[in-house]
Amino acid sequence: MATAEHSDGLAFHPMDQFIVKPLFGGETLNWYTPSNATLWMAVVILAVIALFVLGTRGRAIVPSRIQSVAELAYGFVHKMVEDVAGKDALKFFPYIFTLFCFIVFSNFVGLLPKAFTTTSHIAVTALMAVAVFLTVTIVGFVKNGAGFLSLFWVSSAPLALRPILALIEIISYFVRPVSHSIRLAGNMMAGHAVIKVFAAFAPLILISGIGVAVTPLSILAIVAMYALEILVAFIQAYVFTILTCVYLKDALHPHH
Repeated sequence: MATAEHSDGLAFHPMDQFIVKPLFGGETLNWYTPSNATLWMAVVILAVIALFVLGTRGRAIVPSRIQSVAELAYGFVHKMVEDVAGKDALKFFPYIFTLFCFIVFSNFVGLLPKAFTTTSHIAVTALMAVAVFLTVTIVGFVKNGAGFLSLFWVSSAPLALRPILALIEIISYFVRPVSHSIRLAGNMMAGHAVIKVFAAFAPLILISGIGVAVTPLSILAIVAMYALEILVAFIQAYVFTILTCVYLKDALHPHH
């Protein structure tokens, strides 16, 4: 747990915001214990459901704002799947779209004051990454059989290099869920922690003379970081989704 202390007694813990705590008190946390993480996951799921239920309930030729948002999200991911993985991958669109909606809503909800960012936890992102990895691998073998292994054999390379490249391809393939999960969790955790660090310096104006200069700078830094985090929240959902499409393309069309 990160801890920083100021000479005047200021102490802040930027990683405290990521601690999973029992929702109804106590210190014991089991897999079935309702926690702040499960609460905010439920909030995210309800928000996604609300968007698409309300956005499709009163469909009109001239769409309302909420209908426009729902249609924009649907069309954005649909085009991504079709362009990256091909038309034969559209059967997996509901799964990929669900992933995108959960991640993007989790990222944005996590920016609310006192909210818990579920995608900052490797346990959450790793579960999604492993699910993608297993899905893609199973689809690859079901559709192509042993031909799926051609993904690891670079036939266009010189024959002497092919075994070495095959080993590299196999290692990189099994590293996919690790990089897929750490990228999302690491980016979300880092940004929130930096905001918390800057926020800790904002009250200095109340307890120290140096705060006259430090506090305005820290507030500007918080605003800048918050704006960056809004951008990162969408970009990381986009990156996770488009990588899923790339992996799916490899499963459907494994030949180099």
